[in-house]
Amino acid sequence: MLRRSQLFVPGTDEAKIRKSLTLAADSIIFDLEDSVPESEKERARDLIVTMTDELTWGRKELCIRINPLGTEQSAKDVERFGRNEKINSIVVPKCEGDLSELKERIGEKTLIPLIETARGFLALEKIVRAEGVVAIAYGAADFANSVGGKTSAFQGNTCVKTVIAISAVAYGVQPIDCVFFNFKDIEGFRKEALHSRDLGFRGKQVIHPSQIEAANEIFSPSRDEIKRAKQVIELYEKNAGSGRGAIGVDGELVDAVHYRWAKSVVENLGDA
Repeated sequence: MLRRSQLFVPGTDEAKIRKSLTLAADSIIFDLEDSVPESEKERARDLIVTMTDELTWGRKELCIRINPLGTEQSAKDVERFGRNEKINSIVVPKCEGDLSELKERIGEKTLIPLIETARGFLALEKIVRAEGVVAIAYGAADFANSVGGKTSAFQGNTCVKTVIAISAVAYGVQPIDCVFFNFKDIEGFRKEALHSRDLGFRGKQVIHPSQIEAANEIFSPSRDEIKRAKQVIELYEKNAGSGRGAIGVDGELVDAVHYRWAKSVVENLGDA
């Protein structure tokens, strides 16, 4: 499944929930955590149930960001949405390790943990290997708070992002980049998204509709990349029968790793 853009939508805002249906985001994350005051949590749950039942969402991935595990609100979130058929994935904020109990309570739903604390970062391998985890994302602001640093220092932190991307991809999990808070600065958004893409990230979490188009573009293969991938597949498969594990394509050596890249590009086109 493509997760080029994952749009956060406050669980209390009916107008924004309705509008999210019309937008091109691959995933919608209905938020029950930071954007919802304590006194509004139950109303948000009721509204999300109503909206997901009432509207037709097509192929969009519908996610719920629950409250942090171990809290009373989190228990209520999981009780309400753990077996809700309209919700595909549970987004776990400030994840720090064991997800087995949560997985038991949500059945076949998938998990998208958020790395937002120092302990979560140190538990990366355990988290990405947990049953049901299909993607992992990074929250720069909470992470900075966790280590006593500044958000600006961790927003585009190459070291942290590289470790997250490598850990995720090593176990077949999609790494998703953190939100970019200044939604009016599209050029800044694009620059950060391009950098994260080059590190191996597969998409970006967004907080405003204006960021969706750029995210979808940046985390989609270009026409040249698609053309190249199809060329590699065709020539590699043509020569595979002759026992050749490496071939030349336009003066460049192409072997099995390039073939796997090409296959992944073409296979994902059907989800776009």
